[in-house]
Amino acid sequence: MTPRKVRLAAATLVFCAAGAQAQLYKWVGPDGKVTYSDTPPPTSAKQVETKNISSSNVDTANFPYELAQAVKASPVTLYTTKNCAPCDEGRAHLRTRGIPFTEKTVNTGEDLEQFHKAGGEGKDLPFLTVGRARERGFSASAWNSALGTAGYPETNMLPKSYRAPQAQAAAPAPEPATKARTASAAKQAEPPRPTELPPAIGNAPPGFRF
Repeated sequence: MTPRKVRLAAATLVFCAAGAQAQLYKWVGPDGKVTYSDTPPPTSAKQVETKNISSSNVDTANFPYELAQAVKASPVTLYTTKNCAPCDEGRAHLRTRGIPFTEKTVNTGEDLEQFHKAGGEGKDLPFLTVGRARERGFSASAWNSALGTAGYPETNMLPKSYRAPQAQAAAPAPEPATKARTASAAKQAEPPRPTELPPAIGNAPPGFRF
């Protein structure tokens, strides 16, 4: 069996065992420290929470079979920040190798919180996730190893028509309400206006007409 087939078989076994979704755990240790990890917490942990990390939303319809299977089993997410040379190098490396990935930027406190929930530590960027694998900082050899283990091709097999999605904040801001919704809400909040009575005629009381 060739090395590539061995990697594909290993990736398939990992996929079958882990399923299409990776699971992230959050717990509080005896010392009160909050921990995020993709491995189950110890029995002494308290306030344990679990979260399913959805699989990639990359459209794999036109991908070669080998690449499509890798994307579905082990989606790639890259966390970056501005003015970060290693982040730029990591992004360029993924594009050169033909790896479809989702990029999430970490520039605010809210972004940093989501980054930590994904398994990041401190402000150590770039941060790469390949399925359940985690790589902190940019290292071409380490990233290639994680990608190879997940079954990604060693050469660029992306179709020429592929366009990488735009980077998004790790914690996207809520969409602002449209003008129509704002106007409607303001109108509903207004108190009802009193009905104006027609002018009186002669000595008749206001609002009284013959």
